[in-house]
Amino acid sequence: MVDIVNGLLVRNGQVLMARRCANRRLYPNTWSFPGGHVETGETLEQALQRELFEEIGIVPKSVRLLTRLYDRQQSDGTDVTFHLFIVEEWDKEPANLGDEHSELRWASFSLASALPDLALESYQDVFASLMVQ
Repeated sequence: MVDIVNGLLVRNGQVLMARRCANRRLYPNTWSFPGGHVETGETLEQALQRELFEEIGIVPKSVRLLTRLYDRQQSDGTDVTFHLFIVEEWDKEPANLGDEHSELRWASFSLASALPDLALESYQDVFASLMVQ
């Protein structure tokens, strides 16, 4: 079992989407959210804080677990749990750091749901739930 944390940065009815680089082993060239693997000894919140700082240069000030999604990686059959956190407060403006993502984009929930290359189809349910909150 692999645990992944993702931060859904939300402001003004929009969510920050991150396009994974084409050379990524898993979910290449698809739209997802900043985040990554939980390392041994880390809590989910610690991993989220580390990953958001490494990938987009922000420190979240308030987070709450929104949902968990489950997927089986195609290559080796490993079960993956994605822990999606809502982040509504953070320091600084997010910036695309490193080589994980080729693009960051703010999108309304409906536009994000309609992106053609979502990493997981179940993101559409996540966007639908955010539209009614």
